[in-house]
Amino acid sequence: MSSGLDLEDQYCAHNYHPLPVVLSRGEGVHVWDENGKKYLDMMSAYSAVSHGHSNPRIVDALIKQAKTLCIVSRAFYTDKLGPFLELACDLTGQDMALPMNSGAEAVETAVKAARRWGYEVKGIEQDKAEIIACTGNFHGRTTTVISFSDEAEYRKNFGPLTPGFKLVEYGNAEALENMITPNTAAFLVEPIQGEGGIVIPPRGYLKKCEEICKKHNVLLIADEIQCGLGRSGKMLACDHEDVKPDGLILGKALGGGVMAVSMFLAKKEVMDIFVPGTHGSTFGGNPLAAAVGMEALKILVEEKLPERSKELGDYMKAELQKINSPLIDNIRGAGLFIGVEIDEALGSAREVCERLMDRGLLSKETHETVVRLAPPLIITREEIDWAVEQIKVVLQEMDEVRLAS
Repeated sequence: MSSGLDLEDQYCAHNYHPLPVVLSRGEGVHVWDENGKKYLDMMSAYSAVSHGHSNPRIVDALIKQAKTLCIVSRAFYTDKLGPFLELACDLTGQDMALPMNSGAEAVETAVKAARRWGYEVKGIEQDKAEIIACTGNFHGRTTTVISFSDEAEYRKNFGPLTPGFKLVEYGNAEALENMITPNTAAFLVEPIQGEGGIVIPPRGYLKKCEEICKKHNVLLIADEIQCGLGRSGKMLACDHEDVKPDGLILGKALGGGVMAVSMFLAKKEVMDIFVPGTHGSTFGGNPLAAAVGMEALKILVEEKLPERSKELGDYMKAELQKINSPLIDNIRGAGLFIGVEIDEALGSAREVCERLMDRGLLSKETHETVVRLAPPLIITREEIDWAVEQIKVVLQEMDEVRLAS
């Protein structure tokens, strides 16, 4: 009988380069492969499993709602969507929300909202609206979204790409102001770039961007799909600088690690540009998603997961910085959103991840040089200590091999 790995390689498009492990079960911060080997998950499905695998409260909410009402589309009102969106708006300080499924869908929703607001509210000439994004960004892989990526492989042979976007250097507020024109509708930014390598901009950058956007009547839209909902040590990464964006994109952890739930939130002036027929999703905001999302948000608050992320993230960074290895070029992060940059002249992040896998720790490289460490927010100090020890041993092994060659 073929293994899960062989079958996936045979029948699934090769659009990912996964580590060679076939997972079959998960609970809390751990997952198990098809042979029963246990691993500590330091990846959390790119922040989607912040509450831990198969969180009992979320699974209970899922099952209870699945037995009651799952999908009806937005053709009808339901008893679950309104309370879910109310809680999401209360926690984020936004006025209204538009529920979607995947993060990329929510980004597309934000792009449509920004353009339509630009024409109908700001008064930009038709088909001239521009949106500024940042170098090193990652907002998804749809055709529109890759059109403002500067990663060549994301764009190669997918043209013609969507016009209307400009790129500005991430972390450079002055460059942003210089790029704004009367046709600029919005500035789309990740408060912390996740896929870019856990890149944190200079302190004060977001606040300055907020001031610039207000000055020029430009929407500030924050993509917090990866860095939001407690991951950075605050409910939102924008909260680190007391920034309130005009639009906010959430996903991943919003689904509690059991399903795809996302949304675009904004002030009323922005959301009012949508009228029946201008946007939609058959599955967006379905009762099942609303019940799961509601429980996911409640857990974040009731179990103080953002505060936990701050405390344990600070602890983990401090422990990682004690590792004396020439392979480590830089350690950076906020909360339990940490990147360990490997000196590419001495080793690769992929090799680090493969060796960690052999030792029972799962992570994933990003941009070939950064090992991403973003465990479920329910991780303990003892589990962090164990993870740091595995990283230390792997780096020592790699350095010994390097010196012996």
